[in-house]
Amino acid sequence: MLDIFPVYSNKLANERLVRVYTPADYHEKEKSYPVLYMHDGQNVFNDKEAIGGLSLRLEKYLDENKLEIIVVAIDQNSPERKDEYCPWPNNEFSRKLLADETLSFGGKGDAYSSFVVEELKPLIDRKYRTQKDAAAMAGISMGGQIALYTACKYPGVFRNLILLSSAFYANQEEMEKLVATADLTAIRNIYMDCGTDEAGKGTFISEEFLASNKSIFNIVKQKVFNARFEALEGKEHHYRFFQKRVPELTSFLDKEESTGKLKRQYGDGMGGAGCSKKNFDK
Repeated sequence: MLDIFPVYSNKLANERLVRVYTPADYHEKEKSYPVLYMHDGQNVFNDKEAIGGLSLRLEKYLDENKLEIIVVAIDQNSPERKDEYCPWPNNEFSRKLLADETLSFGGKGDAYSSFVVEELKPLIDRKYRTQKDAAAMAGISMGGQIALYTACKYPGVFRNLILLSSAFYANQEEMEKLVATADLTAIRNIYMDCGTDEAGKGTFISEEFLASNKSIFNIVKQKVFNARFEALEGKEHHYRFFQKRVPELTSFLDKEESTGKLKRQYGDGMGGAGCSKKNFDK
């Protein structure tokens, strides 16, 4: 089921609608659940209120598969989406990539990430039976960028990241520097992907978009043992393609369960068992 309610943010000085999915049997059990935080909340659960009319249809997927997880989807503030999902003002590379020398956006991502971690997460942890130390975050396009930024800014808060077709291009250099210096030791799994035809087959933008994601991943994989990147042949920057990757959003649940079994068998350290592991945005 979905709970939908507004949350006022002092960090952003505005109100944001939040959509929270709980499993069908949530009120029949006393157990706590891992939580997945997602951006672009209007486009997460169903098509009815989706911007552009097409969503991930995640509610249907979770119900059909009876997955025991809470999902918190934060609505985008459409007029300021690019500003809130970009921690820094956009750079020269983005202006050249999109062939617009007057392009100007970004710089509110720090405030947005502070809202998510310092205001929203504590509220969710009070209101729902959550596993406070088992939070994950996912994002699409610029939502992928702000997800990775938030994980870097707040080490240890998010244990699993799922980044689909991330639009790092606006803050490419800054993101590379941040990831290179960030403490990512608490992250257990990172999944990243990017289509080969994000802006259309054979286009310069598509080539650069894929190269942008690969560049970030090459830094990530040096710091996170369980990091995976998929270059998806022929996939474009559209929800009809994003929908097909919905299973990746919860794939970390099986991995967490396997890790839990190892811990129970070998102890938390696991060292003795050899298991310790150092439409484009418009």
